[in-house]
Amino acid sequence: MKNEIPLSEYPRPQLRRDSYLCLNGIWEYAIRKEEAIPTVFDGQIVVPYSPEVAKSGVNKTVYPDDFLFYKRKLDLPEGFIKDKLIIHFGAVDQIAELFVNGQFVIKHIGGFLPFSADIKPFLKEKNNILIVRVRDTTNTSYHSTGKQVLNPGGIWYKPQSGIYMPVWLESVNDGYIQSIKITPDIDRQIVTINFVSSLNEATLTLNNKKFKLNANINNEIKINNLHLWSPENPYLYDFEISNDVDKICSYFAMRKVSLIEKNGYQYIALNNQLYFNKGVLDQGYYQDGWLTPNSDEDYINDIKLIKRLGFNVSRKHIKIESLRWYYHCDHLGLLVWQDFVNGCTKYNYWLNQVPLFVRYKISDKKHRLFFRSEEAGRKEAYQEFLATIDLLYNSPSIIVWTIFNEAWGQFDAKEIYEKLKQIDPTRLFDHASGWHDQGSGDFKSMHIYKWKIKVPAKYKLKKRAFIVSECGAYILDKRLKQARKKEGFIYLLFNNKEDFQKQYLKFINEEIKSNVRKGLSAFIYTQFSDVEEEMNGFITYDRKQIKVDVSFIKEANDF
Repeated sequence: MKNEIPLSEYPRPQLRRDSYLCLNGIWEYAIRKEEAIPTVFDGQIVVPYSPEVAKSGVNKTVYPDDFLFYKRKLDLPEGFIKDKLIIHFGAVDQIAELFVNGQFVIKHIGGFLPFSADIKPFLKEKNNILIVRVRDTTNTSYHSTGKQVLNPGGIWYKPQSGIYMPVWLESVNDGYIQSIKITPDIDRQIVTINFVSSLNEATLTLNNKKFKLNANINNEIKINNLHLWSPENPYLYDFEISNDVDKICSYFAMRKVSLIEKNGYQYIALNNQLYFNKGVLDQGYYQDGWLTPNSDEDYINDIKLIKRLGFNVSRKHIKIESLRWYYHCDHLGLLVWQDFVNGCTKYNYWLNQVPLFVRYKISDKKHRLFFRSEEAGRKEAYQEFLATIDLLYNSPSIIVWTIFNEAWGQFDAKEIYEKLKQIDPTRLFDHASGWHDQGSGDFKSMHIYKWKIKVPAKYKLKKRAFIVSECGAYILDKRLKQARKKEGFIYLLFNNKEDFQKQYLKFINEEIKSNVRKGLSAFIYTQFSDVEEEMNGFITYDRKQIKVDVSFIKEANDF
């Protein structure tokens, strides 16, 4: 196994500093039934690829009763260590414990969010050893699992475990800038910057001008001659914040998302102008690495192709990406509807599937019916919603948060929306995408596959916009027998490009364009790429074949 360092680009583009040491590459691994840290390991693994993935060099499944161990020697460059040595894990699925030189450092629960710890107190002068112990319950508990299940098939995917995002170190002095929060306000022509530090004073350098900032409060900076951000013109303002012991580089954009009324309907607006959202469902899965791309270029190529197809939105579906993906959306100009990741211990036909055919709704306060009886699970999910907003708040490309999807792990959606809207009033919220609408949120959000899209007249003069947050899902694949067996119960099937494109153009003209003046504010087409048994993508799972004429789809979408 070669000692390569995959995905070694700086992993946090909106809070960059010179101190950076990538820990991706070869570690040792072991899979055991006992929790005791083994003295002998099974072999080598390439981080950040899960052991289930061939790119990791392991290609073994970790089951809920297994313990997965990682081991790495830590050699640090001379002069690297300052007052604190912080290790960052982009994501570890699902329960992770870190040990340094045999001493316990931190435990983190949740497979889709990052965590970090200062490990300097645990270091020796040399021969330091990092150990990570992992458990992954997949869909046997209330923990967030995304679309991973132990028995995959259809819309549910193979389970994976362990480290699947970059691991890295930075060293900082006491008084360093711990975090920043950036809030643009185009109406007042200001940007508000709040940074956390134990040192009160800092200097902001923006547009070759210097401004004095105070820590832990909202600092308002006037922005003259506004350059507004949009997918057509993704203008970013670069800036630096420095104090006596630290300097970070970052960026922001001046943009606003809201709802505006036209002809009695509510529509999505960008920068106070009606902006029709044309999107694709984007699972963020890659054939070689599953949740993990082969390279940073995979992110860039996907975003560029989505735009070339004439879409302006990616609905990031039941997954949180690496911060570099959001950076590329910010930089290249792609709007993002970001799903929260939910736990779904049981997929129920009547709760989760029947509403696609027979429209009905039930109250999600009935926690038992939604398989959310455990109070600890509900509390954990809500804390992860808060953490997701905190993690991604500064990304201007994100304009919508999707709280629940198709009732997977849904509970108290109305109350959660009201709380989260106060925390982030700068974005729109889809409280219940698909069905079991609780009469809340910024949208009436429907998934329509089998039936034609039609905006009911009753949504005129309502406070919410009408969106179709999933639709289409036509399959273009020559493996029609397999497709029909797996997904033919709702999806239209085509074995040639010409028939597929003819149907897509008809769909856009008759179901999308014709409904815009009747109140349709957005649509999300399912989907960008094939994933495992799902073959309804514009591009194959391995990204080697674009299945359509890009110019044809773009022309259809240009309205």
